[in-house]
Amino acid sequence: MEKRWTGRFLYCLGFSLLSACGGKNTDSYVEAPGAEKTTKTKVLETGADLLQDKTPLSKVNAYLNGFHFYNGNLQGQMEAHHYVTQLNEDLHQAIMYDGNGPDAKLMGVEYIISERLFKKLPPEERKLWHSHHYEVKSGELIAPGIPDVAEHELMEKLVSTYGKIIHTWHTDRDLELPLGSPMVMMGFTKDGQLHPELVQDRDQRFNVSTAEKRRQREDIPMPKVIEGANAWEKGEVRQLQITNHYEAPEHQH
Repeated sequence: MEKRWTGRFLYCLGFSLLSACGGKNTDSYVEAPGAEKTTKTKVLETGADLLQDKTPLSKVNAYLNGFHFYNGNLQGQMEAHHYVTQLNEDLHQAIMYDGNGPDAKLMGVEYIISERLFKKLPPEERKLWHSHHYEVKSGELIAPGIPDVAEHELMEKLVSTYGKIIHTWHTDRDLELPLGSPMVMMGFTKDGQLHPELVQDRDQRFNVSTAEKRRQREDIPMPKVIEGANAWEKGEVRQLQITNHYEAPEHQH
């Protein structure tokens, strides 16, 4: 089974490199203040690009597009572009931007873990995490630029995973700089929560149909959500705050 999956995915990956486009169609939400780059800065950037090693960035191997909301504020919704590195079969990490063009602003990070690892988390920690079952099954989460068959395989893996999101730049609020406290984000869990205009705008830019994605994924089994995830649904909201008091975490050996 693993060999068949790998073969199909590699075939689709090769095809997508030739035919698909999954970027440069979404501008950043904000224009940050600052002077234009000087010629000297551009020369230095070119030299650094050629000479410096960027191994962690070169390991980004997937691009996902989806939607988040502020934990405790379902109406604070935004689109997010995830550039994902798979560290192993149970752990992914994603750098998130508010667009997919050269002016995209880094808006936060997401850690994605398997059901197996989520079950090991203590109850209080679970309240910071959300499930991906609805995001996948609804068609809301997409992997732009790869053929449907490859995307389907990827979504089969993601449907039972859990994510922990921290946004550091709230670009949906027209902030020109990353001001204020970092915020814990959540994912949608049922129909009627996500603003339809966000989906319609995304689908138009990427030339996809969320409704069609949903139909294509009907055969993906719906996993049972592990107790503790999506705690906001029960009023258990956890959010970061700026405070003058700091208590160092216990050191673990």
